[in-house]
Amino acid sequence: MFFGREYYLGRLAELLAKPMASVVTCRGRRRVGKSTLFEEFARRNGCRFLKIEGLTPGKRIRDEDQRTAFGQQLARQSRLPEVVPSSWPQAFQLADSAISDEGWTVLLLDEISWMGSRSRTFAADLKVAWDNLFRKHGRLILVLCGSVSSWLTENIVKSTGFLGRRSLDFVLPELPVSDAVKFWGEAAGRRSSREILDTLAVTGGVPRYLEEMNPALPVDENIRRTCFLPDGYLFADFENIFDRVFGRKARRKRQILGALADGPRTVSEVAAALGLERNGMLSADLLELDTAGFVAADRGLNPATGEQALQIRYRVKDCYSRFYLRYVLPERERIEKGLFDAMPLSTLPGWETLLGLQFETLVANNLKSLLPHLGLSGVNILSAAPWIRRGGRGEGCQIDLLVQTESSAYVVEIKRRREIPASIVDEVQAKIDRLPLRRGLSVRTALVYDGELAPSVVRRGWFDFLVPADTLLAS
Repeated sequence: MFFGREYYLGRLAELLAKPMASVVTCRGRRRVGKSTLFEEFARRNGCRFLKIEGLTPGKRIRDEDQRTAFGQQLARQSRLPEVVPSSWPQAFQLADSAISDEGWTVLLLDEISWMGSRSRTFAADLKVAWDNLFRKHGRLILVLCGSVSSWLTENIVKSTGFLGRRSLDFVLPELPVSDAVKFWGEAAGRRSSREILDTLAVTGGVPRYLEEMNPALPVDENIRRTCFLPDGYLFADFENIFDRVFGRKARRKRQILGALADGPRTVSEVAAALGLERNGMLSADLLELDTAGFVAADRGLNPATGEQALQIRYRVKDCYSRFYLRYVLPERERIEKGLFDAMPLSTLPGWETLLGLQFETLVANNLKSLLPHLGLSGVNILSAAPWIRRGGRGEGCQIDLLVQTESSAYVVEIKRRREIPASIVDEVQAKIDRLPLRRGLSVRTALVYDGELAPSVVRRGWFDFLVPADTLLAS
């Protein structure tokens, strides 16, 4: 089941026109389909595909174990005998001997941060291997891929050793909703947009999670089976991916992510919530969570000055992680006792409110699909992020999404309700009244909604843009 990714497949295909080898670096959260992308690229273009994956780090995993696994995997995919390399230079020399210049080869070193985690010279050895072995092949694409984005960034992407050697570097995002809906196949046309959007609001556009959804079952049943049963895939996956991505740092980063689950916060607010000092270590943790795809760092522009906001606010970007932390984790003990085995999720307290908050995150993550519906195709976007101003006595203001151009501020309200009343106009107007705006900036309003819209909202014509959520599925 492979859908979308046409942009990335096209960029990779451009490398086939080069008369020399290329290095590609790819980062992204686990389960997002990084290795599947390169396998699909190789299949479509008739390339030989070799994949060597690092072992999950653990106390007992040594550098020798990583090299042993390297030799075993290489032997299974080539005609080489199984050899335990005595060093990484020897391991890379073995890989080089498996490459044929008769056709194109895609060599994927997957979870490379795990592979080199026990070696201080791994990155340097790889650089030497590229310069003296791999780059001499005319038809080779060497892919360095990892979930621990900070390691890959520090040791490869920003390393002076690889400066000028990479042809492509990208962070693979989740699938946009217009591609994710294809996992329903022909059944998509028979399902309500609410059902599909609610599923995506929990899973995000993570291909591996969508594979676990049974299109024949109602959305609540799919979520119950995967998230609220002890053997459910999404009941256990958060702890699995967190421990594997962050290792010994997982506990601290899990606490930080938990502090953001209730809403966006600055570094100072995170520190206060956890009783920590605001220092470089906390900022580094947030940066790692950002590069790993779990959070988004929203700075944006100050609409009052047009300059960059002084503070960055961090929010949980990953739909699944947010859902797990907000609703699954607090119910963990009851789930393990089987108390959700036959309980309809729609009867749970706050269920509709929770799905509404998840829907906001989903829409914000699909900004590129939304912009054309706001008349912003080909327009220079200066800033696009949720906007918050803390304050008492009615001075506070929270806007779901504030998009700023050189001449306009687009106030975007995002709502998921069974019925969206006429009072939504007054709610958004009150936010605009509290929004500090610089002179000469026009305000445009938009409502992205999933639900039954009060007819008077349409008749009144107060919103400049009314965007039914199902239009995003077809974008």
